[in-house]
Amino acid sequence: MTTIWRFWSGCKGMRGLKVLVVVMGIMLVVGFAVLVAAVIGKTSRSGSMPTPTRTFANTAIDIPHGARVEAMTIAVDRLVLALALPQGDRQLVIIDLGSGVRVGTIDLHHSP
Repeated sequence: MTTIWRFWSGCKGMRGLKVLVVVMGIMLVVGFAVLVAAVIGKTSRSGSMPTPTRTFANTAIDIPHGARVEAMTIAVDRLVLALALPQGDRQLVIIDLGSGVRVGTIDLHHSP
């Protein structure tokens, strides 16, 4: 065993390799510590979910008879319903999420 140790300690190229391995090990440990600190910092800042400040009672939104909802898209404070009307046209219904009130509609017609 001592002959192997003498061999490793005697090689000048191995000294650089040893230094490189130690430096890379330190970089791995420091990088992992920074990553853990960043994750802990992000989770502690997010806190709990905010509670809604406004509520509304059940609200009925009227859609045309025979229409079907093809898609729903939500934004920050709006809900957009894409309706397929029985005549073949399309309509977008915009609803305010804060109050549950229908803000308006956009009729989409086929171009000639």
